[in-house]
This record gives sequence, structure tokens and C-alpha cells, in this order.
Amino acid sequence: MRYSKLIGSLLAAACSVVAFAQSSVIERVNPIIGTNGMGHTFPGACVPFGLVQLSPDTDTIPHNVDGKYQPRAYEYCAGYQYKDSSIVGFSHTHFSGTGHSDLGDILIMPTTGSLKLNPGTATNPDGGYRSRYSHNTEVSKPGYYEVLLSDYGVKAQLTTTQRVGIHKYTYPAQAKEQRIILDLIHGIYNYDGKVLWASLRVENDTLLTGYRITNGWARTNYTYFAISFSKPIVHYGCEEKAKVNYRGGYGKFNMKENFPDIGGRKIVAYFEFDPKASQQLEVKVALSGVSTAGALKNLQAEAASAGFDELASRASNTWNKALSVIEANGNDDQLAMLYTSLYHTMINPCVYTDVDGQYRGIDQNIHTADGFTNYTVFSVWDTYRALHPLFNIINRQVNTDIAKSMMKHAEQSVHKILPIWSHMANENWCMIGYHSVSVLADAIAKGLPIDKEEALAAMINSSTIPYLDGIKEYMEKGYVPLERNGSAGSLTLEYAYDDWTIYQTALRAGDQQVAETYKKRAANYNQVFDPSIGYARPKLKDGSFKKDFNLLSTHGEGFIEGNALNYSFYVPQDVNGLIRNMGGEKSFISKLDSLFTMHLPEEFFAQTEDVTKEGLLGGYVQGNEPSHHIPFLYAWTSNPWKTQYWQREIMNKMYRNNIDGLCGNDDCGQMSAWYIFSALGFYPVCPGTDQYVLGAPYLPYIKLNLESGNTFEVKAPKVSDKNRYVKSVKWNGKPYDKGFITQQDIMNGGVLEFEMSSKPNKKRLFTGDNQPYSLTQAE
Repeated sequence: MRYSKLIGSLLAAACSVVAFAQSSVIERVNPIIGTNGMGHTFPGACVPFGLVQLSPDTDTIPHNVDGKYQPRAYEYCAGYQYKDSSIVGFSHTHFSGTGHSDLGDILIMPTTGSLKLNPGTATNPDGGYRSRYSHNTEVSKPGYYEVLLSDYGVKAQLTTTQRVGIHKYTYPAQAKEQRIILDLIHGIYNYDGKVLWASLRVENDTLLTGYRITNGWARTNYTYFAISFSKPIVHYGCEEKAKVNYRGGYGKFNMKENFPDIGGRKIVAYFEFDPKASQQLEVKVALSGVSTAGALKNLQAEAASAGFDELASRASNTWNKALSVIEANGNDDQLAMLYTSLYHTMINPCVYTDVDGQYRGIDQNIHTADGFTNYTVFSVWDTYRALHPLFNIINRQVNTDIAKSMMKHAEQSVHKILPIWSHMANENWCMIGYHSVSVLADAIAKGLPIDKEEALAAMINSSTIPYLDGIKEYMEKGYVPLERNGSAGSLTLEYAYDDWTIYQTALRAGDQQVAETYKKRAANYNQVFDPSIGYARPKLKDGSFKKDFNLLSTHGEGFIEGNALNYSFYVPQDVNGLIRNMGGEKSFISKLDSLFTMHLPEEFFAQTEDVTKEGLLGGYVQGNEPSHHIPFLYAWTSNPWKTQYWQREIMNKMYRNNIDGLCGNDDCGQMSAWYIFSALGFYPVCPGTDQYVLGAPYLPYIKLNLESGNTFEVKAPKVSDKNRYVKSVKWNGKPYDKGFITQQDIMNGGVLEFEMSSKPNKKRLFTGDNQPYSLTQAE
């Protein structure tokens, strides 16, 4: 079915989610995919790249109790689990599919009946303010969420702008109480003491302002808010659940009821409204990282002049416009996966700037963005691989702002380095490498207006910080010793790629001396290849390889979130050099083949949160990022047709239109960006080049509507599970023999047409200038 008219269809019945009967792109999106198991996405409301991501939280598992990690907390990275039968409330900030978590700020829950100021438990919902619910009453689509809270008979509807969450609650006609619980203790990955302070002011009978400061993954996170109600408060109060040893002069007041200046470490407040006035209550919650004045400005600018229905319509229209960058043909499940993946790529990073341009910087000072929008939530170890390269095609202005935000991060950082993994004006130092250099290098290579000299300076600083993850030893020895860091093998491989991106940027900036330095560093991957086994293996300080080494184990072997078997293929900047290290082309192909077809015993992934059975194809790990480029490495060999085979196997088996349809964490859109590129038939194996390596398209037709007004089309009219092999390719009607397509080709617009077959064309090989980029030449 041609999708150019953007005619919608119902969400998958397996999700038990009701869809609206309207014609729009968003009908193709299934926000419930990935909300169970490893997916860790949230089903609530947001707009593209919005700060506010308003969603139900279904439990409150603490990250730790008395310092002891609680493993079930990992299930609640996004706050919602489809298997749960009760909802605690609706909080305003979430991550999309991360392996660690934070946020869940400013939780609101509508209630009736007796007052309860604790959330209760999943096994005893009646012990608190939470409510049971049924999936049959859920409606979830981009920009909108709805559910019936069955214990109260309250219909909850949610929508958002970029900085404001909008709630609409319809209470039952017979309800004698209409109440809102505002829980300033609640959070995701919560624990006793995470909230350092919360402040709440009742400005008048329809307006609240306040803030809370938390100490979590973001070490010091300031969340300011302004909350407006559509009708007056008639009574309110709070409870401070922390022991207070000293109240000072505030001890003379009864803060528990109708006192407008509330503060504490564990505050839960409530607000009551007159049920005779109307059954409905609209609540608007604006956020800011700067101040309550900033939150009020955000509220006024984005939501004050419109009611819920109009704002929900705006959110829907915003998503329709954003998702219309792609038009495609395919069956309902294929299109649901395509558009859901596209939706996932537009959740994080998110805007972290008030409407007046002010934002909180990494130095915790307030800055004004000049000529750009400041962004946050940089899961860079994941997203540099495909998400940011995708933005360089379909969201170029967004990625320009992201790159500038990263450079401001470096300018404000006391370390003077680019983000590692940062959110809400905090560096949380998660994962390895200094991969923001890749984001900048790729943006520059793809023609975004980034200051090359400024970027290069920040990149050099990031790659020479001696106290970070063995960089001092890496600069001295050319590798990270295992005694210095337990991820030494991964670090050496990833640093070498990052250094290659700095080499490329230095060339483009005209700095030959820096280019030569980093070209040498880009070859450091050779240091950790053991010629006796043809795989990567970490070294010790004395230069010897680790003894008692296991290629398959993910623990204690020098590789993070993966094993040496997969990580050994991580040399995207020099695939020809990788082939030599693996014993030549014949051996390299054999190793690739074996990776996809072998049996990996369960003992090698049973205790690894980030590598699970659902994400495995043989020994290949699609469910975690370090392997994502591997299927495309056949393009440098005499067997490029094998990419076409395995690409489709991965897409069919590991991306499905149901609840647990993702084979791993979406990781802020990386898993989904992989799917979109693969559906198009090419992939950015080495961000920092201007090339995308060709595989095979997944759908018969895809068109990209680019920001410039140009269109880029991929046609493969006979493609199917049977006809998965590429017989020939044409570019704008002429035979095309390269193993890659360039950024400029895509941006200029045109038609890339694939003739598909049930049998591989083994004569279609890429040599010489037709072979994709490699730092060294093929033998």
C-alpha cells in the first residue's frame, strides 16, 4: 500500500491499546513497543525533543536500600511496566530506553475518597493513593495518553508542549472529593535521601510554584515548576515524611494545612477542588532548569492561552509534521515498526532551554543561548553510531544545536571536555570513550555550520584528560593496560576510533600537525590484536596479553557490555586493517560467518543485563550497540551479499510490532536509528566519513522529505523475505557500482533503485574507489 497519503491504521491488537480514528502519520506509531522487558520506553505524551515527557509510572522500586542495589529497579528505567496492574501517578521527566536511569520528576495523581499520602504497593494498592487500571482503557499515541483510573473512576488525559505537561482529569459525577496529590518525593531510581530539598509556594488559589533538588545519576538536578489549575483550590495541605530536627522560626506555624510556604526533604502535598463546580480539572505543569520565573514564562508562552483539547491537537499536528519526513510502502506491521522507530529517534536528546533562551549550564550557572537552542540527555556511547548521523540527514538544525550545546558543555566544564553521558546540567560519567568527538566530526563532515577550530580544541581536550579511564597510559603506551581499567580492551578500540575522528576534523581545519598525531593514535587498535588468535585481547602493563582469556565471556575479560568475540570487529575507521589483523579476507569472512551462526551458551550472557537472549543472533549481539555496524562489514570483502541476508534476519527477528518488540534497550533512539538506516538499505559504519555503506532496503519504497525541500527516494519494488539480495543498483537511472552512497548525494536528492533477487549476485563486488572508506588500503 502506498503511504504517500498518510492514511493511518490501528495500532497492533496485541498491545490492547485503543487508537484514534483519524487519518495521520501518528496512527502508524505504536508507543507501547519496548515498554516491557528490556525496551524501557514510556507510553506517555511528549512532543519532538521536548523537555516534558509526561507518562504513567507503575511502580517505585528504589535503586538501593541502605546502599544495597535492588536488581528490579532496572525494570523501571522509564517508570512504566506493561505487566503492572496499577499506576502510581504521572511524572513529567523520563528517559527513553536507557540502561541506567534518573528523573521521574513532579508526580501528580488525581484521587477521590479518603486522603492517602503514600503511594502504596503493587501488592496492596489500597494501602496508598495509587490506582488499578486496565490496558483496555489505555490510549497511547504520539503527543497523547489516556487511561481510566478504575479505583477512583477518574479519566486521565495527558498531552504536552515542549516545556509544559497538560493534564485533564474527569472525575465521576458522584464523587464527593476532587483531589490532586503532588508527590515531591517520587522519582525513578529513587532511594532514601535522593531528594535534597523541595519547595512549594501556593501563589494564589490557581497557581503553585516551586522546585526540588535531587542527588541521583545527575549529581545536582534542579527542577523548577509552575502549576496552574483550571479552577480554584478550596483546601490544601501536606505531610513532611522526613524527620525534622530543627524548624527554626517555621515551628510557630501549622504547615500541614493551608500554609502557603511549604518546604522539606520528603514533601507530599494535596489540593482539593469543589466537585460542584464541574467534573473536569485541567492542570498545566511547566518545567525549567533555571527558575520558577522561567517556568512561569514557559507556561505563559506555550500553554496559557489554550485548553487541553487545543493543546492535544497541536501536539498531534507537531508529530504529524515531524514524522512526515518519511513516506513509505509496506504492510501494517512493517510501517508500524518504521514509524515507531522514527518516533523513538525524536524523544532524546531534549530541549533544555527556557523560552527566553536561558538555561542551566554544566557549571551550574545560568547562561543565555545565543543563536542556538541548548539540548541535554546525551547518551553518546549509544547515539553517536547512528542517531546523530540520522539527524545529519533528517534533523540537521536539531543536530547543529546539539553540537553547539556539546561545545558549550566543554566551555563550561571544569575539565574542559565534551559530554561523556550528561543530562540536566550534570555529567554523569557513564560508559567509556569520548564519543562526542564523533558527533562533532560527523556533523562537520556532513556540512553542518560548526566552527571547526572551536570543535577541534574541545576534541583535543577531551582526548588528553589524564585522569579519565586510562587516557594517560593510553597516550604513553598506545593502549590502556588491564591493571588500569577493567574495560581496557574496549577502551583502546574505542579511543582509536575517536582519535580517527579527531584526525579527520584536524584535516578539515587545516591543522596538519594535529592530524598526524591523531592519525597515529587512530592505529592504536593494532596494539590489542593478538595474532595468535586473530582477535582483540587486552594487554597488561608489561606489554603481554592477558592470560586465561575467554573470547565469549562478558565478565572480567577487558570488555564492557560485550565480549571479545563481538568487540574485535570494532575498527570502523580501518576495516582493511581489521581484515589483516584477523588473518586476511578468507579468515575474516569465516569469523564473521561464525559470529552469526554459532551457538552461544547461556552461561555467557545469563548474568549480563545488557546482553540477553532476545538480542542474540548466534553470537552476534543486536541488543547492544558495539555490534551494530558488524553486518555491514561484508562490504569490504568478496561476500557483500551476506550483509543483505543478515540485515533482513535481524530486522525480522528483533524488531516486532508488539509489547516486547525491541530486543534491547532503545538507548535514546540508537536501536531505532539502526532500524531506519537498515530499512533505507545503508548504514553509517564509520561516522566522520561522508559515506553510508550499502546493504539492501527492507521496504519496496521509502522517500525522505528533506529540510531543504529536496527528496531522496529508495525504490526496491520486488523486495521481500525471499527477494532479499541485490542484483543491481541504479542512481538517478544510471548503473551504480559503489559500495556506499555519500551524504551529498542524499542531500542533493535523487532516486536510488535496487533490483532485487532471490539469489545473491556474487559478481557484485566493491574494489578500489568503489570500496567504502578505510584508513589503510586493501591488500
